[in-house]
Amino acid sequence: MSSQAVPDTQLGLTNEEIQLLRQGQAALGGGSSSSRAASRASSQGLLLLDSSSLSALGRYFDHLMASIEQRINYLSHEAQRFTQLQYDEADGIIGGADAEIARYTEILQQLDELEVDFDRIAHIKEIVKGYRSRVESLERDLESSGSSSRHHRHSSSHHSSSHRSHGHSHRHSSSHRSRH
Repeated sequence: MSSQAVPDTQLGLTNEEIQLLRQGQAALGGGSSSSRAASRASSQGLLLLDSSSLSALGRYFDHLMASIEQRINYLSHEAQRFTQLQYDEADGIIGGADAEIARYTEILQQLDELEVDFDRIAHIKEIVKGYRSRVESLERDLESSGSSSRHHRHSSSHHSSSHRSHGHSHRHSSSHRSRH
């Protein structure tokens, strides 16, 4: 199958999201031959429209989002711990208050940055997922067009009913933003 590609500047992404997409494709460069091809395409500013490359890219962004979510959870816990310390030791903490407030402010800033990154990656992942779905649909159409024209409808409907779904549910919510 010949691989098609689309310029990553035509995906509706911001400059920061394009950089994240290119970083994701470059990170996959050491994997399978399709991952290496996707990495080469990325260096040319292209998104390779190959279902296995798009699938690998989707898994990469899933992992990256999970890492960010873990960091958000850790920092949220730190912020809660700080708040609790302030209530528990309000009378005796005056001397270290400035340092603790600076740490708390830093935690909140990191949380904000991580949430922005998370949203950017989620946006990129949705675009990759959409392209992957279209590519897989086109691949199914090409496979079914190879059969005789009078059996086209039967084989197409049979193939799509037996095709395993590789979709992912979006399990992340934005509820963590209401913490501060």
